[in-house]
Amino acid sequence: MTETAFIHRFEPATSAGPPPLLLLHGTGGDENDLLGLGEMISPGSALLSPRGRVLEHGMPRFFRRLTEGVFDEADVRRRAIELGDFVAEARKQYGIAAPIAVGFSNGANIAAALLLLKPEALFGAILLRAMVPLSDPPNADLAGKPVLLLSGQGDPIVPASNSARLAALLSQAGASVTHRVLPAGHQLSQADVTLARDWIGNVDAKAA
Repeated sequence: MTETAFIHRFEPATSAGPPPLLLLHGTGGDENDLLGLGEMISPGSALLSPRGRVLEHGMPRFFRRLTEGVFDEADVRRRAIELGDFVAEARKQYGIAAPIAVGFSNGANIAAALLLLKPEALFGAILLRAMVPLSDPPNADLAGKPVLLLSGQGDPIVPASNSARLAALLSQAGASVTHRVLPAGHQLSQADVTLARDWIGNVDAKAA
C-alpha cells in the first residue's frame, strides 16, 4: 500500500454470503478493538480494521478535535479522504466489495464524514453513538445506501438533538436510515449488538 496506508488488521471472509465490514474504533482504541464486535454482528464477514492516525494525549483517533464535541473540521475532511483512499486500496489488495462501515464514537463520526465526502467508498454504515461530523456538509448522493444509527438516550457526549440532526441529514441525502435511541449511555450495550446483527442480516438478504 502507499502512504495512505493505515496500520490495520484484515481478517478474510469465512463465508461467501455476508458483506465485508470496515471497523472504526473509538478514541483510544486500535485495530484490534472491534474485531470481536464484527464477528458477533456479521459472522463470516471479511473484516478490515484500521488504526486512527491522529494521537490525542497518546490515544489514537481518526481526526483531531478542538475540545469535547468540537471538531477540527478541516482535519475531518482531510482524514475522511485519506480513509476513503485507504479503503479503495484495501479493496484492490484483498479483493473485497465496498464494505459496510461499523464505527463507534470517533469511528462513527469519521464513518459519517466518509459517507458524505466519498460515498462510493462504502456500501452502507452502522453508526454507534455518532454526531454530525461537519457543520457545512457537501451535497452527497447517498441514494439507497443503508444506514443504521444507534444512539444512547443517556449519552453525556452526544446530545439527542445532534444525533437526530445526523439522521435527518443522511436521510435528506437519500440514505435509507434506521435510527434507534436505546436506553443506554455512550458505551455499547447488548441491544446494540442485537440490533446491528439483525439489521445487517436484513441488508445482506436484500443485497443477495
